[in-house]
Amino acid sequence: MNHPFGKRFKLTYIALLFTALCSISVPSVAGNVILIIGDGMDDHQITIARNYLVGSRGKLTLDQLSLRSTAQVLTVDDENPDQAIYVADSANSATSIASGVVTSIGRVGTSAGDDKDLVNIVELAHLQGIKTGIVSTASITDATPASFYAHVSERGCENPEMMVEAENYYRLMVDCSQDLKSNGGLGSISEQLVDSGVDVALGGGMTHFLPTVEGLDQTVLQLAEKKGYHIVTSASELANQDSGKLLGLFSPITMPVLWRGENDRVAEKPEVSLLNSIHWMLGSVTYPEPMHCEENPEHLGMPSLASMTAEALSRLAGEDAGDDTFFLMIESASIDKQSHERKACGSIGELQQLDESLELALAFAENHPDTLVLVTADHGQAAQLVPERTLFIDIPVPVYSPGHLARIHTPEGAIMGVNYATNDFFSEEHTGVNVPLLSNSVGQGLVPAMVTQPEIFNIIKNHLLK
Repeated sequence: MNHPFGKRFKLTYIALLFTALCSISVPSVAGNVILIIGDGMDDHQITIARNYLVGSRGKLTLDQLSLRSTAQVLTVDDENPDQAIYVADSANSATSIASGVVTSIGRVGTSAGDDKDLVNIVELAHLQGIKTGIVSTASITDATPASFYAHVSERGCENPEMMVEAENYYRLMVDCSQDLKSNGGLGSISEQLVDSGVDVALGGGMTHFLPTVEGLDQTVLQLAEKKGYHIVTSASELANQDSGKLLGLFSPITMPVLWRGENDRVAEKPEVSLLNSIHWMLGSVTYPEPMHCEENPEHLGMPSLASMTAEALSRLAGEDAGDDTFFLMIESASIDKQSHERKACGSIGELQQLDESLELALAFAENHPDTLVLVTADHGQAAQLVPERTLFIDIPVPVYSPGHLARIHTPEGAIMGVNYATNDFFSEEHTGVNVPLLSNSVGQGLVPAMVTQPEIFNIIKNHLLK
């Protein structure tokens, strides 16, 4: 994107930050906030996972939360910010949650049109000495986690080598020249993470910390160590760390998922006979063979989302932290990423990881009754729960899905149909559906029955900040 305001004026930004803090009304209760985001996790994804993980009559931990609300995802056009767009990406939707401002697709912590930095909840927390943590199964520099600590005009500008005319996202070029430090910006996303002061950052993304920092002769990783971060790269190192700021980078980019389709199968198109290709009422159709889900061998040795959550909670609220308030954002990223690739089993396993992390968060909240636990999504995704064979099977016409279909054997002995049909490209697209907003009982009186995503920011802010 080329924006008319290339330079950022840091004094103006500090003034905006101070103004935002001063405008906060003092809540009657202040406490911890644990925000869990299932990337792409709409009700279809939850129902698909529930059917597989606990059966159609079972309940996930998600299903047992005290409050259930819904959130409307808002997006605007970058060239005309008054014009609504009805389907979001992770960057603009996570920015809405993190800053309370609606922006355009691809933007991380910046406003549509005029490219101004938006004050986020992590920055507000740090102004009051509140500890913060970011945990994700994606690269820690990916759009959703980045929106809570960074400000760039394009989500693809994840490291210093990706700032100027970089090839990214299916050979599209992105350019964040205006965000270069030499142009008055804050640098790439990985550089901003190191500068952010976040106490705990755990996820994938080592690739983005190996390039050299703009204007220096050291890598982003070396700068992180210089700024006091302990660097860990394995599950065993994560379990054996002392206190202090922590940066965990466990994979080059997105962390491998827990499960995959049998022999790495993905959803497939039904095959039609020659006659059917001539006329839709003739011939026959052959459905993809059912598959089982299996363990993904690439996940072996990876820390789970639950183990990263446990470590983050221990550091933010352990004995050394005393009764300090904290904000923790946890993202289960590959519900979305696997759905883009039509990999239903991968999404199911990722939602299981979210559910296990939620269980830990709720156990923590039981012992710390001032802790607000929120679970939501940034946007909807393509996967649809459909009949694994058409309801019109008895009609003498070959009716079938025009999309890609995965027929999955479930542990309760049935076959579940998951369909992907937003396009015929190699990557499925997001949808514009409302997403869930769930809360523990601390949300009583704070979480209304329906919100827009920017209002989630207000809920967090009003509970977190004294």
